[in-house]
Amino acid sequence: MQAKLSTAAPVVDTGRIGSGRPGARRVLPSLFITLAIAACTPDSDDMATTSETMTDSTPKPFSMLTADAPLADKRPVEIEQHGTVRIDNYGWMRDANWQEVLRDPGQLDEDIREHLDAENGFYEAATDDLEPLRERLFEEMRGRIKEDDSSVPLPDGDYAYAVRFREGGEYPVYVRTPRAGGEETILYDGDLEGKDEAFFRIASVDHSPDHRLIAYGVDRLGSEYYDIRVRIVESGEEYPETIPSTNGHVVWAADSKSFHYVERDDNQRPKRIRHHILGTEASDDPIVYEEPDDSYFLGVDKSQSGEYVFINIRKGTSSEYRYLRADAEPGTAAALIAPRREDELYDVEHHGDHFYIKTNADGAVDFKIVRAPVENPGRENWQDWLPYRAGIYIGSFVPFQDRVVRLERENALPRIVVSDYAREDVYEIEFDEAAYSLSLSSGYEFDTRNLRFDYESPSTPERTFDFDLDTRERVLRKTQEVPSGHDPGLYAVERFSITADDGAEVPVTILRLKSTPTDGTAPLLLYGYGSYGITIQARFNTSVLSLVDRGVIHATAHIRGGSAKGRQWYLDGKLDKKRNSFSDFANVAEELQQRGYSRKGETVIYGGSAGGLLVGATLNLRPDLFGGAIAAVPFVDVLNTMSDAELPLTPPEWVEWGDPISDAEAFETIGAYSPYDNIRQDAEYPPLLATGGLTDYRVTYWEPAKWIARMRERARGGPFFLKMNMGAGHSGSAARFERLRERTHDYAFALKLFGLTEREPVSHETG
Repeated sequence: MQAKLSTAAPVVDTGRIGSGRPGARRVLPSLFITLAIAACTPDSDDMATTSETMTDSTPKPFSMLTADAPLADKRPVEIEQHGTVRIDNYGWMRDANWQEVLRDPGQLDEDIREHLDAENGFYEAATDDLEPLRERLFEEMRGRIKEDDSSVPLPDGDYAYAVRFREGGEYPVYVRTPRAGGEETILYDGDLEGKDEAFFRIASVDHSPDHRLIAYGVDRLGSEYYDIRVRIVESGEEYPETIPSTNGHVVWAADSKSFHYVERDDNQRPKRIRHHILGTEASDDPIVYEEPDDSYFLGVDKSQSGEYVFINIRKGTSSEYRYLRADAEPGTAAALIAPRREDELYDVEHHGDHFYIKTNADGAVDFKIVRAPVENPGRENWQDWLPYRAGIYIGSFVPFQDRVVRLERENALPRIVVSDYAREDVYEIEFDEAAYSLSLSSGYEFDTRNLRFDYESPSTPERTFDFDLDTRERVLRKTQEVPSGHDPGLYAVERFSITADDGAEVPVTILRLKSTPTDGTAPLLLYGYGSYGITIQARFNTSVLSLVDRGVIHATAHIRGGSAKGRQWYLDGKLDKKRNSFSDFANVAEELQQRGYSRKGETVIYGGSAGGLLVGATLNLRPDLFGGAIAAVPFVDVLNTMSDAELPLTPPEWVEWGDPISDAEAFETIGAYSPYDNIRQDAEYPPLLATGGLTDYRVTYWEPAKWIARMRERARGGPFFLKMNMGAGHSGSAARFERLRERTHDYAFALKLFGLTEREPVSHETG
């Protein structure tokens, strides 16, 4: 198998939507999800009361601001759609040359730059008093990281591949060692390569099947245009060519002399699959497939068997696969498995003479698995291998030589199921916590009896296991280390459901110290996402303990729009049912307050990207419920963005939100909840922090900038802050310690709203 050592953490959302092929990970998750989080041993006397709640006589946060918030120029633009006229005073913040800004931030219009600089200056002045707290938070978070951490090596042929960090290092180092024993070889040194770069992110480092070469993809702007280079492992020499404008990943041909990759166009859309032959100019790379429909994304991957290259063409409601052998001659056309159909999805893997296909065809809402002969894989030859079972959602599956492993979810809890191909020997790997997360790492090898998986919960650090598929023996290979100490027994992890307005049962996951009371006196941070069918896993968070250890209750609402309870749960939170996501979130907040997990004024909501939309829309729906809100790179200008077909993600996402350009009902639906268009003047809003990234193509910088400007114009309450990263994109910094510093701004803001800026966390003593 080709290497897939990606440093991208499997976070909730690396964009409003991703274009990668879903399935099991070949990454090394223990290193990149949490990098070791610490908890602290509390002093029982100190924690008798965990919340220093604010009284009516306590000044409200930011009530003593001395600096004036910047007031953006109003430059009205009249927009008419479907017989409705609306005025956008802040549309000028969208740079007319935004594509050039993605490639060169120095091209940003000076008026826009001055305004963003003013916003940053206001935020910095208003929160200057939080700098000591942010420094304390940073030291706490860093103290939970094993700085010289290393992943468990993944075997491939004569070598085992891993990723590690140096003590003090910001970037991953990709390495390998001989399986028979011997010295480590550094394949790619992120610290060395990223030194002195203002921004630096590695998409992946993929080794060739003969282990002689690596291909690596790097982004130096934050705009997710990755350059691919190829290096000879033994000598360190590089091929002369650079392949620009890619997604940073390659799929090697079987002979290690060429590879396939995805090319992005000037609108950041993955439009073409090209085939590069080593030593040739990238401009000469033949196009293997080009997608004419802007609403579809492209991806390329290799089967677990290593025998086939798959081209994945998909949008949220439809997919199509093309395939060719990994040993095919350059220029070989990719064959079609089955033509795309609206409202039908499928994903493909390979074993022997058959393709195994996960699909929602024939009403299989939560998916089933069929198989089809490689020689003629059309729909007419699909035969059920794992029939549909209502309420059991198939997330992913991995075919090995003798066994198939699948990751399923039922009633919002995951499980791993193993079977032979005859489905006569079927068993489940069991776990017993109330809420937990599982992930599969399919590795590089096909003919193996070893399965690697990761287990964690909100209170339990990540554990990496090797599991013998024949003997069922489970071997612990790694436990995430927490240098400053961690006792899972100090925490309560709870999972229960809250009834929504229409009777739906919405799961909620709670993490708190056992000593934190549930009598309404503790503050609450409520997190949510609820889009694209993405499920928020019950993970061991790298940094949230800095809040929990100060007596904050952390809750995650698994609202509709995600797929925690299956694909129907997702379908019930999109398009004309999108408002379910927002009402679910508000219902959860109100019910938690009624159950004593917080109270009005002591609840802060938090979400990023499409989760920022959730925050903005819920604020408009029930501003009275909250004491504050944090919206990271928020998708809040929904009506304008979905009416702008030039933007990278707009056509592919009409199936998620609706097409307000051609569909009057979609225009009305989106217009009724779009946060930017529904700011209330009859209600008091709590303080709000929005963040953005200048080179973000997923949620463009002008969305949070416009939103905050309009909040200041129309809304009562606040204050409303914008923190714009002028040197990064959607995910912020790729340097691990700088990422922690960015997170401290969110948490310090929340702690100020809770009145807990002086509270120290529970004791860090280990024993």
